[in-house]
Amino acid sequence: MKILRKIFPEDQELKNKKIYKRIAARGIILDGENILLIHTKRYDDYSFPGGGVDKGETLEDGVKREINEETGAQNIEIISEYGIYDEIKPIHKKDYDFINMVSYFFVCNIHKELGKTSLEDYEVNNGMDARWINIHEAIAHNKKVIKNQPKTIGLYIDRELFMLELVAKELIKKENK
Repeated sequence: MKILRKIFPEDQELKNKKIYKRIAARGIILDGENILLIHTKRYDDYSFPGGGVDKGETLEDGVKREINEETGAQNIEIISEYGIYDEIKPIHKKDYDFINMVSYFFVCNIHKELGKTSLEDYEVNNGMDARWINIHEAIAHNKKVIKNQPKTIGLYIDRELFMLELVAKELIKKENK
């Protein structure tokens, strides 16, 4: 899978630092210019459905499980691999200085009707819910959040905005040609 972006802290020395590595799988689900995203009330932002891949689970199985859990989507089909977003950020996690989040993105198809979600407690507490939204509206919304709410934004909104813009440029234009 191709690397879409690598983000490493330039101003920080990583040698002798404890880095927690997390592998995640995320889905890109389009219907014309509409995209299925997760809105998180706590941060008031939009993100791609997906999350951590369990030990012994393939990336493909992980993305299908995560999409189902977070959106209630059924009959999830992976159309293609899209790419990898690899980032290292400071983290407030016991015994670690940084997190290396490696997100594998897949283009997927689902039955448009969404079923019951299986959210984890922290996801429920953060007010997460799946929404179909025009991709350009989601981009504008996340840009506004970054500009107006710098103290309350989520840790990964920059990844989500980058990926939304890339998907709009590469996949939406192709689909509409």
